[in-house]
Formats: sequence, structure tokens, C-alpha cells
Amino acid sequence: MRLNIELRTTKAEELIDITEKVSHAVKNIKEGICVVHCFHTTAAITINESADPAVRDDILKALAIFNRDDYKHNEDNSHAHVKASCIGSSVTIPIHEEKLALGAWQGIFFCEFNGPRQRRIVNVSILKAS
Repeated sequence: MRLNIELRTTKAEELIDITEKVSHAVKNIKEGICVVHCFHTTAAITINESADPAVRDDILKALAIFNRDDYKHNEDNSHAHVKASCIGSSVTIPIHEEKLALGAWQGIFFCEFNGPRQRRIVNVSILKAS
């Protein structure tokens, strides 16, 4: 099974919780794995704490170390490419009893580093266990 999720980001950089959208995709899957993949080179996917929005701000603050003005890539978004590479383009989550097997505080986040823009970013591939 495969699902694409579209998002409209609203800021130059932001982490958007997509856990509910992905959770909806695994309904009726008793056991398996879910791979969430980002199609863009200036965005990423990560799993981190979803209970406190300050964590998202702290992640962006820490990644600001990559904001420089001496990159060779001349599209003025090199920092976004570097951040996306550091975070990564996909995550894999087990499915157990029709639910994503995430920790109590964990959520799945789309990381925008070159917004705002329309993103067809998330490909959710679900593999059922036999």
C-alpha cells in the first residue's frame, strides 16, 4: 500500500507533525512496517518528541549552525540541502496491532528547510507482515 501526503508549509523553516496523517494510513494493518519518505532535497523526515513544541524550535536553533554565506551552490538554499542531508529523507516505523509503534512522546515530523512552499513530500509505504 502506498500513500502520498501533500502539505503547504508556511515558514522558511518549520517542523510539521504528520503523525496523525501517517497513523491514518496504517489502519487495518495488523502487523508490518511503515516507511515514510521525503521526495525533496531541501526537506527531511524525522522522529522526535511531539509533546513539547519547544523541542521543534530547539532542533531548528541547533541546525542554524549550517546557515552560512560561503557555500558554492548558487541558489541561496545550500543550508537547506545540508540540513536535509543531516536529518535524513526517511524513517521506518513498526506497525503493531494497527498502530504505529512509536514511543509515548514520539511523533513523525516533516522538516521544511526551504519554504514556504507546496510539498508533495511524504510517500508512506506500508508492508504487511504475513
